[in-house]
Amino acid sequence: MSRAESIYHRLIVWLLFIVLLLPLAATLIYALVEDWGATILPSGFTLKWLIALWSDPRFLVALGHSLLVCFGTLLFSMVLILPLMFVIAYYFPRLDALMNVLILLPFAVPPVVSSVGLMELYSSPPFELTGTPWILIGCYFTIALPFIYRAISNNIQAINMRDLMDAAHLLGASTWKAALMVILPNLRKGASIAVLLSFSFLIGEFVFANLLVGSRYETLQVYLYNMRNGSGHFTSALVISYFVVVLVFTWVANVLNKGKR
Repeated sequence: MSRAESIYHRLIVWLLFIVLLLPLAATLIYALVEDWGATILPSGFTLKWLIALWSDPRFLVALGHSLLVCFGTLLFSMVLILPLMFVIAYYFPRLDALMNVLILLPFAVPPVVSSVGLMELYSSPPFELTGTPWILIGCYFTIALPFIYRAISNNIQAINMRDLMDAAHLLGASTWKAALMVILPNLRKGASIAVLLSFSFLIGEFVFANLLVGSRYETLQVYLYNMRNGSGHFTSALVISYFVVVLVFTWVANVLNKGKR
């Protein structure tokens, strides 16, 4: 590739990057202006909308609810899926084709339809879970499953797990000790990707949260929906804060992952 072509490709990449950032930049500007409606330019800049948002106890509770449900789902998913994937990859590799079909089933049914069925099942004793975070964790598990399974499955194929297990056995390690001490550390990259993808998707989920729990366990997206008739500046501050939360979590996860290499 010539230098001119390299410069041209870089320009294209930067232009696409700028275009993708324009909506977010416009939202940020609107969240920082005093008033912007009667004139082309804003009347002045202020932090009062961001301060009002982060001073609202309802917002802080909704953010805590979202983080609790997301982290609870990811912890539950990793504890359940990792041993299952090891068993399938090591003992029953032929089941991988079946699992690739099963993990796509949650996307075959629209969330609205699933929510109606779940409300019928879990709105009365003995499993009265509607309106609680537990039903969200169960629903979010089905959403996160495809992302987690595919990311970790690709990582398992890349590390050549069976050769690593055979080498560990030759050194005297048991199967489960080899899985914990050899295989699990090598799956850190795939697990990190799975967690980041799942978290970015789950914290923005709205349909299940609104229909199954609503304001009884208000999450960030439900809070945003309930505040839709308020000030547009306040809503813009909320959207920007949502992106900042996701970016901070991604940055922290990347720093921790690099620190373990």
